[in-house]
Amino acid sequence: MGGYLLKRLALLAPTVFAIILINFTLVQFVPGGPIEQIISKITVGNISTTSNITGGGDIGADVGAADALADSYGVDPELLKDLEKQFGFDKPLHERFFSMLAGYLVFDFGTSYFQDVPVLELILERLPVSMSLGLWALLLIYGISIPLGVRKAVRDGTRFDVATSSMIFVGYAVPGFLFAIFLLVIFAGGGYFEIFPLRGLVSENWSNLSWPDKILDYLWHLCLPLIALTIGGFATLTMLTKNSFLEELGKQFVLTARSKGLNENQVLYGHVFRNAMLVVIAGFPSAFVAILFTGSLLIEIIFSIDGMGLLIYDAIIKRDYPIMFGNVYVLTLVGLFMHLVSDLIYVFVDPRIDFETR
Repeated sequence: MGGYLLKRLALLAPTVFAIILINFTLVQFVPGGPIEQIISKITVGNISTTSNITGGGDIGADVGAADALADSYGVDPELLKDLEKQFGFDKPLHERFFSMLAGYLVFDFGTSYFQDVPVLELILERLPVSMSLGLWALLLIYGISIPLGVRKAVRDGTRFDVATSSMIFVGYAVPGFLFAIFLLVIFAGGGYFEIFPLRGLVSENWSNLSWPDKILDYLWHLCLPLIALTIGGFATLTMLTKNSFLEELGKQFVLTARSKGLNENQVLYGHVFRNAMLVVIAGFPSAFVAILFTGSLLIEIIFSIDGMGLLIYDAIIKRDYPIMFGNVYVLTLVGLFMHLVSDLIYVFVDPRIDFETR
């Protein structure tokens, strides 16, 4: 196992390097860089909403871009040169890239262009919010999916199985963000009911509440985001659990256990459960990464939750490159680490698995 871990750790550096390089390269061709954002605010009313389409994402990428942009927007070229120097766009692309990588080795992501706050400080503030939301959602998904999947396997082909499968497929077909919008409209003051809060993770007066009230307020704000995440996430896990149990129930050791006089619960939870849950339990880290990278990011934007999703969204809109690249770096490390943990859980749950032979 030690050799396998060393191989995986050795692949971390080139993987992270490739991901950052691809993102850095693509950003150079995205229209509407941070300098154009500032100039648009300065010259508001002088440009159209589609003017960014004609410009490059990085005006410091080629010679003469500053003069061309100055003519386009009608601003002083000296102002553009000062802005280029302020944002570091006066340096060549390769120099900026390797300077950025050197900082990333010590987790120095620079300072946000528009918030004037160190990026690492913003990430450390927002990452726990996203991780807590993803963890709560994952615990809820597993808490529903595993018992439901076991029940469906035991009662395979019955009306209960058919009815729950229909509901599961509907939940799987409808995207989680669409459920989130539906929940907001119906239950958060969209014209019908005002049962749950419209946005945020806590109330404005949360710091003044007692500890029991703080917990209740936090759970009250979590209800709609968690429901939206759970509806879209438990379908796959439920069917995976059911199919795993059905596969194990047909094996010879189950017949042997029943022939010894064991009751159904002893057979299910004493013999079948461990083998059937191998894939489900070992996939916990990967499922967490999937929720963190996709589901929770969209949900945070819809419910205005101050997590990584909202931070990345604002950074993309404003072209705040330090925040964008810092988030890519951190989330890549989290994803790679969780996949490594997933492999370790496989070995822990089933010692017969040997990654050394791979």
